[in-house]
Amino acid sequence: MPTCLPTVLRRCPACASGRFRANGKFRVNAHHKLLDAWLLVLCTACGDTAKLTVLERTNVRSLHPGLLDRMHDNDPSLAAELLQDPALRRRNRVALDWDGAWRLDTGGPDHLDHEVLDVSVRFAARIPVRPARLIAEGCGLPRAEVERLIAEGKLVSAVRLSGRHSSDFTFTLKR
Repeated sequence: MPTCLPTVLRRCPACASGRFRANGKFRVNAHHKLLDAWLLVLCTACGDTAKLTVLERTNVRSLHPGLLDRMHDNDPSLAAELLQDPALRRRNRVALDWDGAWRLDTGGPDHLDHEVLDVSVRFAARIPVRPARLIAEGCGLPRAEVERLIAEGKLVSAVRLSGRHSSDFTFTLKR
């Protein structure tokens, strides 16, 4: 589950840093019946503000009234939703860095002593993580041990355990 907003990866024009942090602040500008809206992000090195376009020349009547209210209230949960939108990231040419922005909730260490573990992983948000890293942290194993268990066929899943994954999956671990 997420613990904070992810770092936005984008080049800063002021200091050439490549990292911005979102704090959930929005700027909305009206042009008669048309709206522009941006999510504001701050450079981690120099503090310069950059704008990620959320709405561009959008008719006011086509917006859900709750969305506009949430932008005016600087709702951080709306910022989190928008940052996870692939269309917004593509339009603004940014990527996200989730390092240190999520935590793993295993429900306690009492399940680790079983001979066979059937585990269902549920994501509270679409956070791309490596399943092998997630399994290593959740089971208290070194990542090399997890890789060895995958190679030996003692750790199996319907999804590929190498690479990144951001949707729910299950796996079975045989010790």
